[in-house]
Amino acid sequence: MSLISTLLELALPAAGAVGLGWPVTKTWRTKRKVEAAVPPRGKFIQISTGKLHYADRGTGPAILMIHGLGGQLGNFDMGLIDLLARDHRVVAIDRPGMGWSERPAHTPANPRAQAAQMIEVIDALGLDRPLIVGHSLGGAIALCLALEHPEKTRGLALLAPLTVATAEPAPPFKPLAIPSGLKRFVLSWTFATPASIRNQQDVFDYIFGPEDVPTGYSVDGGGLLGLRPKSFRNTCRDFLASGRDLKWMSNGYDGLRVPVHILFGREDRILDPQIQGVELTNHHPAIKLTLTYGGHMLPLTQPEACNSFIRTAMADADSATALTA
Repeated sequence: MSLISTLLELALPAAGAVGLGWPVTKTWRTKRKVEAAVPPRGKFIQISTGKLHYADRGTGPAILMIHGLGGQLGNFDMGLIDLLARDHRVVAIDRPGMGWSERPAHTPANPRAQAAQMIEVIDALGLDRPLIVGHSLGGAIALCLALEHPEKTRGLALLAPLTVATAEPAPPFKPLAIPSGLKRFVLSWTFATPASIRNQQDVFDYIFGPEDVPTGYSVDGGGLLGLRPKSFRNTCRDFLASGRDLKWMSNGYDGLRVPVHILFGREDRILDPQIQGVELTNHHPAIKLTLTYGGHMLPLTQPEACNSFIRTAMADADSATALTA
């Protein structure tokens, strides 16, 4: 499939250029413009999924940041990384398949599989029991990491995390439920990008609302990268696999061996803070919940509040480590 995909990606732009479809032409031109506007901002390492793109700033106790569905490390890079990097080593990644990171089409995309890939990152970069910061789907991945490899982290600081199964996804995510790999590929090179551009404001209202989209999000926050065919395909795969491990995760929460802190915006329109936060912590009181004003994209809309929250989680994790030393 990878060879076929490569040949098709080379052929599709030419097909569009000779008038075989305006969506193909628009998608190809958009892809080139996006990649010129938002080039890699960090470094690369090699893991089992291929090249992985990451930013690595500061010195001190380590923090590993894992973004959510359809995102990339820019979701943390409109102030939050630099605030934390004043006295921490902060590593923020493009998850495999997202941003500038690679992922073969056959690679599992469920949270436990992605948690195993995060262990590869921790080992490759020599991170000493980092605090894991996970946003949205990144929160589910962080929880899987802590459940299976508690020795690899000192604690979790989760921002609007996916923690339990939902009755149905938020409206912007419903079109991502495309089981056919061929259909995902065809749509990614035809109608997905034009539709994303056309529906952008409606999607932003859900993802960011009731807060405003930060000025500069498209470039500084990496938002434009979501318009590429690769991003659409891998976001679909992540979405389809996102619920696969939630029951297993829920069964393990009472056995978590590291401190877990959760921050949720009360007005989150993507994940219900009552279900994902309040009810979760009522059943598992060792998990600490903080509620604040805001929507789903807290790392971008409220970097200062997230900085304070993460520092509190780090202090709690350090205290827990000292008690067990």
